[in-house]
Amino acid sequence: MSEKIVSTKDNLQILFEDNHLIVINKRIGDLVQGDKTGDAPLSEIVKEYIKEKYHKPGAVFLGVIHRLDRPTSGIVVFAKTSKALTRLNETFKNRETQKTYWAIVKNQPPLTEDTLIHFIKRNPKNNTSKAHKNEVSESKKASLSYKISKKLDHYYVLEVDLHTGRHHQIRAQLAAIGCPIKGDLKYGFDRSNPDGGIHLHARKLTLIHPVTKELLVFEASPPNDVLWNEV
Repeated sequence: MSEKIVSTKDNLQILFEDNHLIVINKRIGDLVQGDKTGDAPLSEIVKEYIKEKYHKPGAVFLGVIHRLDRPTSGIVVFAKTSKALTRLNETFKNRETQKTYWAIVKNQPPLTEDTLIHFIKRNPKNNTSKAHKNEVSESKKASLSYKISKKLDHYYVLEVDLHTGRHHQIRAQLAAIGCPIKGDLKYGFDRSNPDGGIHLHARKLTLIHPVTKELLVFEASPPNDVLWNEV
């Protein structure tokens, strides 16, 4: 299921849909789930799409399984049935998925490829996380692997395989090795991107279908901009 857009409605990029799942290529700026801003989240937009497509008279069920940060783009999976939601929650909790991200950074990483292990501590006051080398109070172990996949004129493209799912994990861990993601002011990049996003994209997700048990592999194209178009 490589980069095929099954349907596009109101800029909603649907990569896959069946009776149990719907997989979206999230745009920069979209909220996955509602928050204090009051902005319409992606979950509600998808509900409206389902309601209209299938002419559902009542409330539409849609389960949020995982999230992407608002300035990040890429693959998000929603459950269309309670059975799928329960099983997928277990799948994600037990790390039975494979998640690959693309990130663009300005500074060259210390190594061409490496596994990073830190202890992430979240600061809810400013909605950030800090990656510590050693365990600190209320921290959680975080692990990822990266490799430099391409050298652009002034930037490096990293392919990141996520082993754990901590708050702002990739952003915090890359910042900890001196490689903040392009546009990510929260984690030390020197200027924002014009669209308010950051160059972090959930590129690939592999999982077992919660009902059919089929192996599913989803890939999503990154946003259309000058740098991503070089990748």
